[in-house]
Amino acid sequence: MSWLRALKETARSGLTVERRRLAPVVAARGALGLALVLGFSLALFGPAVAAASAFGAFQAAIATFQRSWRPRPTLALASGGSLAVSTFLGYLTGTHTVLFLALLVLWTFLSGLAWAAGPTAGIIASSNVAIMLVTVTLPTSVATAAGHAAMIFAGGVVQAALVVLLPVRPWGAQRDALADALAAEADYARRLRHDPVAPFDPVPLMTARSAAAVTPRQARRRPAELHGPRRLAERIRPVLASLADPAVGAPAEGPQRDRVRELLAAAGEILDAAARAIRHGEPVRLPPAAVAALRTPDTGSILSDRSHRAALRLSALLGDVVDTADPRTETTERRTETGQPGAGPERSGARPGAGPAPGGSPGPQEATVLPERPTPRSRPTLVRLAPLVLAKMRAEVRPGSAILRHAIRVSAVAAAGYLLGLVLPFGHGYWAPMASVMVMRPDFSQTYSRSVARFGGTLVGVGLASAVVQTAHPGTYLSAALAVLCAFGMYLLMRTGYAVSQVCVAAYVVFLLGMEGSGVSQTVRDRVLLTLLGGLLAMLSYAVYPAWETPRLRGRLADWLAASGRYAAAVAARYAAPEGPGSPDVREALLSARAARVAWHDALGRAGHEPVRHRGLSHAAAEGAGHALAEFGRAAMLLEAHLPERGAPPLPAAAGLAEALREATERGAKAVRERGEPVWDDLRETVAAWDTEVTDPLLRKAGRLLVDALDDLSAALADA
Repeated sequence: MSWLRALKETARSGLTVERRRLAPVVAARGALGLALVLGFSLALFGPAVAAASAFGAFQAAIATFQRSWRPRPTLALASGGSLAVSTFLGYLTGTHTVLFLALLVLWTFLSGLAWAAGPTAGIIASSNVAIMLVTVTLPTSVATAAGHAAMIFAGGVVQAALVVLLPVRPWGAQRDALADALAAEADYARRLRHDPVAPFDPVPLMTARSAAAVTPRQARRRPAELHGPRRLAERIRPVLASLADPAVGAPAEGPQRDRVRELLAAAGEILDAAARAIRHGEPVRLPPAAVAALRTPDTGSILSDRSHRAALRLSALLGDVVDTADPRTETTERRTETGQPGAGPERSGARPGAGPAPGGSPGPQEATVLPERPTPRSRPTLVRLAPLVLAKMRAEVRPGSAILRHAIRVSAVAAAGYLLGLVLPFGHGYWAPMASVMVMRPDFSQTYSRSVARFGGTLVGVGLASAVVQTAHPGTYLSAALAVLCAFGMYLLMRTGYAVSQVCVAAYVVFLLGMEGSGVSQTVRDRVLLTLLGGLLAMLSYAVYPAWETPRLRGRLADWLAASGRYAAAVAARYAAPEGPGSPDVREALLSARAARVAWHDALGRAGHEPVRHRGLSHAAAEGAGHALAEFGRAAMLLEAHLPERGAPPLPAAAGLAEALREATERGAKAVRERGEPVWDDLRETVAAWDTEVTDPLLRKAGRLLVDALDDLSAALADA
């Protein structure tokens, strides 16, 4: 992609306004906290202290909007406390340009490294540096600086208290994550009706897994329905794939395929019903037609042996999903007392899988006993999180790290912007480095799109606010009220686009600083020109010292190949030493493969917007290689869907296949990194021997599918 096209694409992305579901009640709560802090400090301490405390409350409320699974009060307190420390240290060195510049460089460098801990930590750290540049200009002595820092922290405390006192949809983010995972499974089941080898995006399942990690306090308060459905959804996905795939299940056409389509449609409806119940905290209401489809007694006479077992397992898993998704505690109590899953009287329709298995014998679902509640995934407290974050930051201090390059860029740009602000004949010179720090991100597209959006939003916001000031001439308290109104608009619209939110932020700053009687004409001129300067510095820094993703695509692809090979090897090894479907090594290998897949797709998306050549991996080759590895993972998943139970007779040949898969994919990953073409001759010989030793059609077919997918990978890379 050329530079001109890349600039056009990023500018269009930055100025795009998206239609998103708004949260006016949450926005009003954040604005209320800001109004309380601003009004109290304005009445008691005056405009300067009020402005500082307002920045603390404003930033703390923004922190509660971040996509994080931590308790919102914790985020508000962390934001307010870190901003208070930044402001106080900044004021102590503010009178000495060299010392303050050194502090600014150190603080921005650390804020850049904070992106290693995730986007929430990176955004909060960057915002603290940017706001510090404003708040250090307000105090007049060390004592007042300490008072300002205390008021900033008080703003965070007020926002945290409001989250506790005025809860809005508690556990809403976790409910949405789990419901999205179940809804993704439902959509997958429906797509399999028409495309038996349809791909599945594991991101919703990974998001739900991340949301399931809780702090000790959260573990004691988490609703019961958020405990089990995620694990069941993970187990349902391979069963759906094995039931639909004609290579290992029902033929592509005929009565068996028609029955499979009915089961998949019913599974989709039941999963959707469970998702709705979890999202809204309501009892599960099952569609009677879907329940009847799963309970049809002639399934065994229509489907073949393996497809029939998959259908029974699907019915049992769906029944467990329904029971665990129900928010009523009596269901859990009944299961604990009797050992049998039941259907509550309020539920519309019977539990899927509650009927007898074909032939009159009890089905597996009737013997299902819900296990004891599993130990929740733990999320460390903030105190225990600190050393983990420091370790991640230290790990990024290495050559080739994109996070380290971002930290160097942002610190250099902040220093250059601050010095230029001092030299140029404008007031409020801190606006240039503030704009740079706020827009810079570790990747190219976000940095450029946010630079354009910030300048456009600032131009509109400052213009509108200035027009209001010149027309209405608001006093101190009216300016404060207008600032709160702009903050409410920012909280309400911040998810619709960065440009829209910057309109509100720009107006907010004008009204807030206007409480002290700052000249409007000077504010407009300074803010617009210095924001433009800050954005240009940010864009220039990425062009001079980039961290392009395109040259690293082969490494990302190799990581995905190696992780997928370890997953397939772990699955094959379980046939040699059966331990049941819940093997921990298979689970860990699957999670690693998913993480590598997501990293590949994220890198591919970022590379698509970069103004650099493909350097050995074209877009067509990348697409073909990604499709081949997805097919390889699907073949391994088909094997996982039919893992033998603990104590089943072992299959010695599977150990050789597992070792061959591990060695072949490791060699192949090395060849991909070195721009070579991977070969699979040894693995092909092993699979040929596997065909002669194994009689199970599923295992023989899955082995051939694995080799075919790797051959497709080699063909895609050869075209590059």
